[in-house]
Amino acid sequence: MRIAYLDCFSGISGDMFLGALVDAGVPFELLQRTVRALNIGAVLERTRVERKGISATKIDVVVNGKKDLPREEFWEEQQALNQDLDHHDTPHALTHGRHLSEILKIIAAAPISDGAKRTASAIFAALGEAEAKVHNVNVEKVHFHEVGAADAIVDIICAAVGAEQLGVDRILASPLNVGGGTVNCAHGVMPVPAPATLELLTGIPVYSGAVQKELVTPTGAAIVRVLSSEFGPLPIMTTETVGYGAGARNSPQHPNVLRLVVGESVEAGQADAGAQGDPALEEIAVLEANLDDLSPQVIGYTAERLLATGALDVFTTTVHMKKGRPGILLTVLTTPQDEARLRGILFEETSTLGVRSRREIRYILARRHVAVNTQWGEVRIKIGSLHDVDLNVAPEYEDCRRIARERNLPLKTVMQEALRLYLDKKNG
Repeated sequence: MRIAYLDCFSGISGDMFLGALVDAGVPFELLQRTVRALNIGAVLERTRVERKGISATKIDVVVNGKKDLPREEFWEEQQALNQDLDHHDTPHALTHGRHLSEILKIIAAAPISDGAKRTASAIFAALGEAEAKVHNVNVEKVHFHEVGAADAIVDIICAAVGAEQLGVDRILASPLNVGGGTVNCAHGVMPVPAPATLELLTGIPVYSGAVQKELVTPTGAAIVRVLSSEFGPLPIMTTETVGYGAGARNSPQHPNVLRLVVGESVEAGQADAGAQGDPALEEIAVLEANLDDLSPQVIGYTAERLLATGALDVFTTTVHMKKGRPGILLTVLTTPQDEARLRGILFEETSTLGVRSRREIRYILARRHVAVNTQWGEVRIKIGSLHDVDLNVAPEYEDCRRIARERNLPLKTVMQEALRLYLDKKNG
């Protein structure tokens, strides 16, 4: 599967996303043609810049001869001119400007594919709905100021067209660094992230790093919310191309860029084509919790519930914790898709206040089952093989346990007999 991964270690904005797309191979001319056809007084400019030693593509949206600015610079300029203008990247309820319905008509008339129109409309709708909720107004009463709307229209339509041009099946993203501190905007001095941005990021993992600036804009938040289907660490993938999109600021503290990684994902159980004869591999999530005040019965019950809910494996390790207390390290292996659900069980069932999570690669043998008929009933034999050579053979524990209980036999007797029958059959 062809995928794209957005590494938002320095946040995301509309211009950063467009720069990353172009840097990753989306033709700049395609975006230029798209903007010209909109006929809203906007053009695109492309420059090559450096952000703390990283070469990146900077895309500027120029509306009626004026470039877009970072939020705080925009409002400093407006205050200096004593003008009551809206922020170029944030819609809010004003008495003038474009309504969402007007913008959706512009998108519908744009010379782009139906898929790109649907994507652009969804992004703008998310942007308007977030602002409407923050201000407790109907979404159709949200106005996008003339300058800000043109800038956002270009960012969002080009984002939809560029994302489609990438030709990927899925877009994934990292947790978002939202920055910190405060920002001066249309509603006064607000904490970062601003209210509409935070509303757009509901349900998405975010964090605040050392940079005390606004790193995620409302447009960037809307783009990543609609386009990304999953948020987490870099998945297992074969990288084809990497693009860097620059933000407007050139900070001495960190590279203000958005990284876009495009390539082929390695699905669970898919053979690693780059390694001759290696086992198949898959990405798994590893959850861990240290426990020093929990009954062993509760730990046992929790392990059973985790396995019944889909954990690949659950095990415990004896550890020594602070102040010399003995404790248990409870470890859970799971698929990334089940990670959140199993993490919730750990919080529900145990006394832990924190669960650690990481992603790892697991190499796995090809597996199959063969059945043997013992004198007491059928037992499945699990076989692990590599290069068509059987390396591991074991009777299925649950089958053997059931027979042992029903027939009042030692478990080892049933297992030994099942294995003997399999080997006899295999060896003729």
